[in-house]
Amino acid sequence: MELHRGRLVDHIHLVVRDLPASRRFYEAVLQALDVPIGGVGDDYFWADELFVSSADSRAAQGKLTGRHHLAFQAKDHAMVDTFHKAGRAAGGKDNGAPGERPYHPGYYAAFLLDPDGNNIEAVHHGPAVRSAPSVKITF
Repeated sequence: MELHRGRLVDHIHLVVRDLPASRRFYEAVLQALDVPIGGVGDDYFWADELFVSSADSRAAQGKLTGRHHLAFQAKDHAMVDTFHKAGRAAGGKDNGAPGERPYHPGYYAAFLLDPDGNNIEAVHHGPAVRSAPSVKITF
C-alpha cells in the first residue's frame, strides 16, 4: 500500500467566530508540531496550508465555515501527545485521547475540538519512510 501526503490539498481556509481564541489554540498545537505561524493580520493568520480568518475578513465574505476535520502530521507518538496536551491547555476540548486507532497498523492519533468545534487531529502513521520532510515551493 502506498499513501501520499501533501499532494492533494494546497490550502484550507477556516472562518472562525473568535479569531483570538482560535489563534491561541492553533499557535499552541502548531508549536507542538514544530510548525511556525507564517503570518498574521488583524483578521487572519496562517501556517503552511492552513489559513484562518474572521468572518469580517475580505477572504471570508461574511460567512463562517462549517465543521471540518483536519489531520496534522506528527513525527512520533510523543509529538501527538504534546499536541493533545498543548491544545487542551489552549482551549481545545478533548475529542479522543492519544492512542492507537484501528485505521491501519501503527496509526497513533489524538483528537481535539477547536474553539469553533472543528475536529483537529494529530497523527503518526507508525514506522514509515518519507521521501521528503515537506514539499517546498519557491517563487
